[in-house]
Amino acid sequence: MSLTSFTESAQDLRDELVALRRSLHATPEIGLTLPRTQEKVLEALDGLPLEISTGTALSSVTAVLRGGGRPAGGDAPVVLLRGDMDGLPVAERNDLPYRSEIDGRMHACGHDLHTAMLAGAARLLSGRREELAGDVVFMFQPGEEGFEGAKVMIDEGVLEAAGTRPVAAYGLHVISSMLPPGLFTSRPGPMMAAADVFQVRVKGRGGHGSSPHRALDPVQAGCAMVTELQTMVTRTFDVFDPVVVTVGQFHGGTADNVIPDEAYFEATLRTFSRDARALAKRRLVEVVEGVAAAHGLGVETSFGMGYPVTVNDADEAGFAERTAGDLFGPGRFLVTPQPVMGSEDFSYVLERVPGAFLFLGACPADRDPATAPYNHSPEALFDDAVVPDGAALLATLARDRLTAAAALDA
Repeated sequence: MSLTSFTESAQDLRDELVALRRSLHATPEIGLTLPRTQEKVLEALDGLPLEISTGTALSSVTAVLRGGGRPAGGDAPVVLLRGDMDGLPVAERNDLPYRSEIDGRMHACGHDLHTAMLAGAARLLSGRREELAGDVVFMFQPGEEGFEGAKVMIDEGVLEAAGTRPVAAYGLHVISSMLPPGLFTSRPGPMMAAADVFQVRVKGRGGHGSSPHRALDPVQAGCAMVTELQTMVTRTFDVFDPVVVTVGQFHGGTADNVIPDEAYFEATLRTFSRDARALAKRRLVEVVEGVAAAHGLGVETSFGMGYPVTVNDADEAGFAERTAGDLFGPGRFLVTPQPVMGSEDFSYVLERVPGAFLFLGACPADRDPATAPYNHSPEALFDDAVVPDGAALLATLARDRLTAAAALDA
């Protein structure tokens, strides 16, 4: 069978996909419950030969496309494609005709583009299902931004939606800066960091600000903890297995002349390996307990477990690189030399299914990627021109990976 490129067909869908993306952008929803977004996705998939189900604990959409080239008898291979759908609690500052209509909410991370790309891939593959040597699962996921939506969908059976666990899974994420528009990038091995939250409550004894010797000052001790945590990182961990600790909030006191009873701070911990993650969690506790003991104070600590490391399978990352090169030319793909300190809940899928997570530059052509606002900024902008290319790559990855899997089984 001669397989033709999806790129031209994707460009034919450009107006339709951009309209969907802009409609989603105007009405962002947050968390696991996205009823308007779910409705728009269902409308976009209406009429396609898909087996569609929706989530119970979240507003997900799972669609299964049965390939026309599936082997007779036995299980057909399955490939999963994922797009996340949720927005962020960010007040948009862009002057766009399709800017967010909801105060304090914005698609500041490009998930509206991801959803449109995945819907486009569903349309492209549905139109040429006879070329599919197996089945495709389209995973439209809420709650990526800290709500573990991928894990919830896994618990509700997305990996078994086609009857057989996928042989491969692929996800794609746009970036509003750093990369020029249209450039794909990925790497084998760790792609994005694990993220955990470290919570510390320093227990002192309040008193008058004029007489600190009569109190036990939790603010001063807490500040010492913050600085010692940074020293601990540089003196404990190999720079080639990096660890980042950032204290993002610190609270203590009510007046300039009152020493409070307590101070509280939270930090984000970013790691790329299981060993570094375990050691960092132990050393964080040891440092703050040591500082507290030196100052004669008490301390309570806890961890909020975040997303695990996003690890690309080496073979699947190589396959994605070759596929993007064949589709768009070798100048459109870059093997990134190092992973990214951000985190991603597609990691839960990649813990169970070999696959790859890719980035796609979506910085508008009139902006400098080196200085453009980054994802999560209220001024982040994404170029609609990349939507058809993202859809074409997802469709091609699914089709060609199924062909390869079927050939191995033959």
